Amino acid sequence: MKIRGTIEKGAGRGAFFTSLDWVVEQFETGFGWKPFPGTLNVRVSPEDISKLNDFFERKDLELIPDDPAFCSASLKSVRVDGIPAAVVFPSEDVRIHANDIIEVIAGCHIKDALHLADGDEVIITSSTAGG
Repeated sequence: MKIRGTIEKGAGRGAFFTSLDWVVEQFETGFGWKPFPGTLNVRVSPEDISKLNDFFERKDLELIPDDPAFCSASLKSVRVDGIPAAVVFPSEDVRIHANDIIEVIAGCHIKDALHLADGDEVIITSSTAGG
């Protein structure tokens, strides 16, 4: 299954989260790669909004904090225009984006790797069975 969307400028908070030791360790163990410090924010195209529940029905990894000051987050393995990545689903109490914004974490700076900019379209493809 595929979801199309447009890259948007983020809030600038992703680099802190993706650089935490416990996050990096769990990404390396669960996905086999170290997260790039930052996230890619993608606004889902209106025609694909209805696919979101099915697309993200099954999560592939749960990040468990080692410090109670942090919340857990679920992750779904995906590819962004062919690059292995993960969509992060933070707890609702710390979520800062609208429901049509997906936050993507990868082992590289996706915009640089694909020569993309804010406003460009990307395709997010599920990397696992069941969506």
